[in-house]
Amino acid sequence: MRSCSSPTRTACWCRRNSTSRPPARSCWPRWEFRMTSEVKPRSSRRWLAGVVVLLAVIAGVIFFVSRQGRPAGKAGGKGGAMPERKVPVLVETVQRRDVPIVLEGLGTVTPLATVQVRSQVSGRLMKLSFEEGQPVKKDQVLAELDLRPFKIAVQQAEATLKRDAASLRNARLLLERNLQLKEQQLVPQQTVDDQQTLVDQWLGTTGIDEAAVAAARLNLEFAHVISPVDGIAGIRQIDVGNLVTPQDPLGIVTVTQLDPISVVFTVPQDELERLHAAMGGKAPQVEAWSRDGAKLVSTGELTVIDNQVNATTGTLRLRAMFDNANRTLWPNQFVKARLTVEEKKDALVVPAAAIQRGPDGAFVYLAKDDNTAELRKVEVDLITGQTALMKSGLEEGDRVITDGQAQLKPGASIEVRQGRGIAGAQ
Repeated sequence: MRSCSSPTRTACWCRRNSTSRPPARSCWPRWEFRMTSEVKPRSSRRWLAGVVVLLAVIAGVIFFVSRQGRPAGKAGGKGGAMPERKVPVLVETVQRRDVPIVLEGLGTVTPLATVQVRSQVSGRLMKLSFEEGQPVKKDQVLAELDLRPFKIAVQQAEATLKRDAASLRNARLLLERNLQLKEQQLVPQQTVDDQQTLVDQWLGTTGIDEAAVAAARLNLEFAHVISPVDGIAGIRQIDVGNLVTPQDPLGIVTVTQLDPISVVFTVPQDELERLHAAMGGKAPQVEAWSRDGAKLVSTGELTVIDNQVNATTGTLRLRAMFDNANRTLWPNQFVKARLTVEEKKDALVVPAAAIQRGPDGAFVYLAKDDNTAELRKVEVDLITGQTALMKSGLEEGDRVITDGQAQLKPGASIEVRQGRGIAGAQ
């Protein structure tokens, strides 16, 4: 075994044999030096990087804490104060005036009569005597069937009646003769009784014949299909030349009465007492508005309060009547009905948008003279439309904030802008 005393040889031998077997003792110091020289610089760099990261984290935490602890009114300079932001708001003035109490409900325009005109007899349709979408009058002929079969039936019934009436006259004559012979004791009583029975039979037969004549004439009349009401004719359901029967599901045409017309709408059942009080005098006024509430369509009167409450919805159905000569209301149209049930005299009113709700009840924000907001608790009597009637908490002339309350707190600075007024909010 070779000696490793030479430094050069030792290094070469160590490099050559370090992987195959443990180095000789003479190689240990130099081998240890090589290992230390290779590992130690890497550990130093990692330790230095960890220290840098730790210092960066500490610096960030100190910066964040110092920013959080700085007073909100201070700026980044030498303690300069930032002016407080003013919240833009709309205000309205509390007023006293007479306020109509209005109940609103979504309603449907309902005609007083919608008739599906059908033929009452079977036959071929020969003529239509109306124009689609045009007015028709009561008892106006709308359609005509083939009249020939019905005229023939009338003639047959009348002929049968004449024949049986002649037989009845002959039976009566024979009865009179038998009565005379009976007085002379020339015929037995049985003969007189038999003849009387025959007369009664012919009386019944002629009665049936008269009824048959009346039925045949009625069928002839039914061959002319008439309108049972005044109204507007719809789109025809059948064309000329088709066979019509009383069982046709669509009939010939639908006639709808449009003037007058009604609106059926619902209100909460809690308003029943107020409705009865309103119906005790003059009929309450009802306004029909477009579904979006932007346009007044017509004005009418309340006529009917339904006799039961809908148990599912807790609402009550009402019917109002409207003159509709100008055809502004149309069947099945949706409208917003506004029913005036009473009028509050000299009520203290504010826009309903000013009323806020909190854990302690209703409150409003007031605009003070120094342009700051004040929170005040209030008690609301009722809200009708976009107007709130107040019980307590406000006085006439107070300025209530109607927009921008979500950004307010008591004492906040505000920038006042005047609203549209209570009348404009209705």
